[in-house]
Amino acid sequence: MRLIQFETAGRGRAVGLVDGDHVQELQGVITMRELALKAIRAGQDLRSFVNALGKGEHHDYQVLLTEQRVLPPLDHDDPAHCMIAGTGLTHVGSAAARSQMHQKVQQADDALTDSMRMFKWGIAGGKPAAGEIGVQPEWFYKGDGSTVVRPGASFPVPSFADDEGEEPEVVGLYVISDSGEPCRIGFATGNECTDHVMEKKSYLYLPHSKLRYCSFGPELRVGELPSHVTGTAKISRKGQVVWEKPFASGEDNMCHTIANIEHHHFKYNQFLRPGDVHVQFFGTSVASFADGIVTEEGDVFEIHIPEFGRPLINGTSRVPAKIGSKGVGLL
Repeated sequence: MRLIQFETAGRGRAVGLVDGDHVQELQGVITMRELALKAIRAGQDLRSFVNALGKGEHHDYQVLLTEQRVLPPLDHDDPAHCMIAGTGLTHVGSAAARSQMHQKVQQADDALTDSMRMFKWGIAGGKPAAGEIGVQPEWFYKGDGSTVVRPGASFPVPSFADDEGEEPEVVGLYVISDSGEPCRIGFATGNECTDHVMEKKSYLYLPHSKLRYCSFGPELRVGELPSHVTGTAKISRKGQVVWEKPFASGEDNMCHTIANIEHHHFKYNQFLRPGDVHVQFFGTSVASFADGIVTEEGDVFEIHIPEFGRPLINGTSRVPAKIGSKGVGLL
């Protein structure tokens, strides 16, 4: 089952069930968050709750995408109550890269970089036995809901940015219940754009490099994440593909389980505020920056994971910084 949020012709909000080339509007709810909370309160899983709802008008899916009326598949009416975060060093990559990484992590700890040391910890303890707690992954804050760009729209690239690089990822989508319990409602395709040039200057710049806009969707995939999914990341420039590469995700390709990543995110009480929304990027295994690609104004990113429905497509556009040289006002 795959669901989307979208705007109707009158720019009202709706939730729809994807059915091939059409989207069937769900009755009784107008946001994915509302749908999830109603299902939680009813004590039902999301699939069963959706199946029991009344169904309304059919919409042409491609028209919704073309007119940019498809919204991110989960949001909050107050963006400050939507937490965007992510984990890194979670994927082992291709077979060749995996072999190289395993060779490197055989070195003594004092010969490893901090990144490789953390990767080694993940290999050793990121997939704990049932009932046990594994090692915590690298974690970063990306922003709140105001930094999310809807599918089809362009990423605003700040004037101070050194780079605007794609990171194709699987995203977990969560709502906190009335009792403070985190509830995963599904997964989506994500593009966790990062300033790789800034990050490369020093790993201590990683938090800065992550404070960029992101996108996920267009669809929410209900249910568990398959243990192995493959997708394709692509960059087009003036109508021509300048870079394209397959990538793999799912726990077969990760050194952490989804449950372990979730445990270490939601162990913090400040992330358990009832009604809040959480969007968790689970990490990537490929990036065009590693292949020497320098993105340019107007480039278009396309990320496609077939199990998650339609591809996620976003452009890029430079925007001026809001403060910059003007400084900060005083009271």
